[in-house]
Amino acid sequence: MEIGKLIKQPKFSNSYHKAMLNLFYTSNYFRDAHLKVFSEYGIQGAHFNVLRILRGKHPEPLSPGSIKEVMLDKGCDLTRLIDKLVSLGWVVRNICPENKRKMNVTLTQEGSLITEKISIELTETDTALKTLTDEEYSTLSHLLDKMRG
Repeated sequence: MEIGKLIKQPKFSNSYHKAMLNLFYTSNYFRDAHLKVFSEYGIQGAHFNVLRILRGKHPEPLSPGSIKEVMLDKGCDLTRLIDKLVSLGWVVRNICPENKRKMNVTLTQEGSLITEKISIELTETDTALKTLTDEEYSTLSHLLDKMRG
C-alpha cells in the first residue's frame, strides 16, 4: 500500500519528504517484525546486533569500542547492552591481559547457540516478508547507499 494511504496523508511537501517518511515507516515495519522474535528471548534488536558482531569475530574477543564502531545504532548504551548479555550468560567480559585498562567481550558457547537459533528464526521471518526480487533489493541497497553520500 502506498505510504500516503498508510499514514492518511494525501500530500507531501516534496518527494524527499515523502521518501524519508516512507523510509522511517518501512524501517519500523521490519523492526517490529523482528521484535516478535527478539521478545521471545527477552532482548532487543541492539542486543542481537552485539551478538552478531561477536559471532563474526569469535573466538577472538572484542573491545566495546570495536563493537560500537560497527553497530547499526551507534546511539545505544553499549554498557547496558553488554550487561544484559552477561546476565543471560551469552557473553563474558574480561580485562585485556595486554592492557589492564581495556575490556574484552567474548561470546560464550551458549551465546553462540542462541545467536544461531535467533538467526534461523529471523531468516524465517524475513522469508515471509520478502516482496522484491534480488535485483530490486540490490537496486534498493544501492539507492540507500547513495542517499548517505
